[in-house]
Amino acid sequence: MKTKIKRENNIIPMISITVLFFMWGFITSLNDILIPYLKGIYSLSHFEANIVQFAFFIAYFLGSAVFYLFSKQGKDPITLWGYKTTIVIGLCIASLACFLFAGAAYFKLGFAFFLASLFILGLGLTFLQIAANPFVAIIGSPDTASSRLNLSQAFNSLGTTLGPALGGFFIFSFFLDNSSQGPSAVIIPYLVLATLLAVLAVFIHNSKIRNETEQTSEKHKRESIFKKPYVVLGALGIFFYVGAEVTIGSNMVSYLKETFTVSEQTATAFLSYYWGGAMIGRFLGAVSLSRMKTLKKASYMLVLAVAGFVFIFTVNYYLHALSFAQVSLFLLFMLVNYLCFHLGKGNSSRSLAIFAFVNVVLLFTGIFSQGALAVWALLSIGLFNSIMWSNVFTLAIDRLGERTAEASSILIMMILGGAILPPVQGMAADCMGIRYSFLVPVVSYLYLFFYGIKGYAMGLDKR
Repeated sequence: MKTKIKRENNIIPMISITVLFFMWGFITSLNDILIPYLKGIYSLSHFEANIVQFAFFIAYFLGSAVFYLFSKQGKDPITLWGYKTTIVIGLCIASLACFLFAGAAYFKLGFAFFLASLFILGLGLTFLQIAANPFVAIIGSPDTASSRLNLSQAFNSLGTTLGPALGGFFIFSFFLDNSSQGPSAVIIPYLVLATLLAVLAVFIHNSKIRNETEQTSEKHKRESIFKKPYVVLGALGIFFYVGAEVTIGSNMVSYLKETFTVSEQTATAFLSYYWGGAMIGRFLGAVSLSRMKTLKKASYMLVLAVAGFVFIFTVNYYLHALSFAQVSLFLLFMLVNYLCFHLGKGNSSRSLAIFAFVNVVLLFTGIFSQGALAVWALLSIGLFNSIMWSNVFTLAIDRLGERTAEASSILIMMILGGAILPPVQGMAADCMGIRYSFLVPVVSYLYLFFYGIKGYAMGLDKR
């Protein structure tokens, strides 16, 4: 039996889900600010500071594992209550977690309480990830699923771009209490986030989104999704992609402070170009993977690239006084990104392979070169991370029909990479320095190159 989602009149659902993607992107990127902030307050090592990401992303694994086990019995939230209700539940849990985080800061509780709050926040976002990603993929034509998911992910990246810029400004400057050196600077930001999430939950609950459910046939209940190699390999792709993206973002501030000799506030401003690059790339990916004619695609992509850079530059110029001369090298890497999209020719797997290969080159450049070139090579990885999530995700759920939610829970489970790789890189940084610790994500992009070349087609029914 097929999943019943109307493919017409999907504007309101797309707008609602796009706002949702923005919010969780903003919240997730704040972890990159919390790592150096809590590291200073509690005098943590690189490894201990990266436990922030472990607490947050391990929740994705555990929550998705439970979701998967229930989905095997047809008792998961999507099957029982539908996409819309599952999303609302996730928003309520995330809102509660932000209130708890603010409370831990207000009462000046220990580091463990912050980790517990981040774990609950991760559980809330697990509901959102499991429901929202396949929902975006199935509300329109399957041929343009990657394009729609890239568009939603672009607004997710808008959130991750503004997170470091605004979070760095408010946490390290505006609300910082220099007299007590305690965690009080995060109270108001997380109270605001908690309120916004609660408001969004009410809005989506009352919006006219069809609350469709997944229906699973008895035949498919007896079959194992793990018999489809491209799904399993895609899950590993999500593991390595999320792990690489998160660990690079998590350790970028330390890299900039130690190798470029800048303040934490300035480092967070540079970090917003890493996440901003992903935003630009995802907007370009939404156009590149669409059905537009070639000339029209090229024109739209150029306009979006320029607009994206102007937006990121303006925010950081006014909040952190980063001049054009300081960031102009980013434009060179944007040009390379633009050309790589054309080399990908709108093909999801081909684009994934090309972008993964470029990221390997950028990592080696950041590790073994010096000065501005090294810094911008690492920051520009965000441009090429851009389409990886959506491309791996849509390739891994291709032609699954009513089993899409089951596969989605497995893929979201593999966000576990964001819990594992940051502490691994943290240990590497403690042992051999922050610069050479960036060898850790090289392995991730080599695997993604393999998945884009061959893994995505293994066991795929070509009918």
